Amino acid sequence: MIWELGFSCLGGSSNRSSSRKKLSHEQNDENDHKTTTLEHNKAWLLAESGGCGPELLSNAEPQSVHSSFRFSFYSQVELESLNLSSSTAATVLMVNLDNGVTESRAKEIKLRRVECLEKTISPVAHSLIRFTYAEIVSATRNFSKGRVLGRGALSCVFRGRVGLLRKAVAIKQLDKEDKESAKAFCRELMIASSLHSPNVVPLIGFCIDSEEGLFLVYKYVSGGSLERHLHGRKKGGKGSSTLPWSVRYKVAIGIAEAMAYLHNGTERCVVHRDIKPSNILLSSKKTPKLCDFGLATWTSAPSVPFLCKTVKGTFGYLAPEYFQHGKVSDKTDVYAFGVVLLELITGRKPIETKRSPGEENLVLWAKPYLQKGKGAIEELLDPQLKCNLRYSNQIGRMIEAAAVCVTTEESRRPGIREIIAILKGEEEPVFSRRRKSSFLGNGCVIDCYSQLQQSNSEMKSHLALAMLGVSEFEDDDYLYVC
Repeated sequence: MIWELGFSCLGGSSNRSSSRKKLSHEQNDENDHKTTTLEHNKAWLLAESGGCGPELLSNAEPQSVHSSFRFSFYSQVELESLNLSSSTAATVLMVNLDNGVTESRAKEIKLRRVECLEKTISPVAHSLIRFTYAEIVSATRNFSKGRVLGRGALSCVFRGRVGLLRKAVAIKQLDKEDKESAKAFCRELMIASSLHSPNVVPLIGFCIDSEEGLFLVYKYVSGGSLERHLHGRKKGGKGSSTLPWSVRYKVAIGIAEAMAYLHNGTERCVVHRDIKPSNILLSSKKTPKLCDFGLATWTSAPSVPFLCKTVKGTFGYLAPEYFQHGKVSDKTDVYAFGVVLLELITGRKPIETKRSPGEENLVLWAKPYLQKGKGAIEELLDPQLKCNLRYSNQIGRMIEAAAVCVTTEESRRPGIREIIAILKGEEEPVFSRRRKSSFLGNGCVIDCYSQLQQSNSEMKSHLALAMLGVSEFEDDDYLYVC
């Protein structure tokens, strides 16, 4: 909505009134329909003294006059029909309420936004392939439903093939109707294009079309998501295929190394903010690769938190300090990784409403067992896995790592490098080292999900409240300003 403000005094202003009428007649001669439309879209805010006659106004203090003003909206026709005498003290504020944009103006705005967007991504655009919209349409077979790999709140991912060699790609289409899409596109492109790790899905290219929207093109990973392997179901509904422990351990190590690269191996620390099984893909050789940097953000340095305006991510993986206070750091990812480790160990989802009271939340249910370390293998291990003594040390180390990752206090949560050392057995078990410093206190854990222990109905209410008003995107004005 475009606001045009102008002030004028009506007392004894007949000349100005006649000038407005004359100008209106001239515009009607040029284009009667256009002028009529514009006149109907104008409103006049009349500010007049509230019930004060001229005799009172003349003797009143200025403060009392201003404090007694009342405001009313009128159309231009209504305003001109009012009998405003020269003795009436009134101020008129013109407000243009016209939110209708001509087609040419709309195109101009779109082109200007594209120019701003192009300028923002110019430092990295040369390192990526630029696809035309026609190539995107061809690659996805006109966005066929059969090519959909997944959907997000503001995006959809399609499988496709591009180039002469028909290279397999994953094409992320951002919602062109959402006003935040351009900022999200810039942020993801700038961050993803700077990442080069064997455990991160590489960004290949992009497409910008002023009419059809924005697209990001990633390398296609054929093995599917960890979510599907852990919690998916076979055709016929007979349950998911069991993911072997060797693969689960390989996933844990690989994603931890991807996070170490994000937090410490790049020029600026990158916080993913959405670490979860559906954003972990497996190659044909079961090599894990982290994907979807739509919520990723830069921080000044590891373990240096900042406050964000809105909470973003997936409920069940949100660190307490992030969920409650909007505090973001690399430790935010560490907590989410701890939940993923628990999923790998137990085969359970982070939130399951169908479970019995007290077991709906994975972290709350698991914490009493996590204190036992290796002694809790029998209680925690996925019943679909057979407890092999050959893997008992790996399972025990993963339990130790998960326990410290989901520590409620962010300041006592270790960095990802320490987690990797625990997983690989290169460091003394954390609980043995920290019990003396009351790392666990008296064993009571204060958690932001404590209400979930009450009952199934209370948990549903808590989930609904938690998601109320959650926004997917944040104002990143340093990326896209127009």
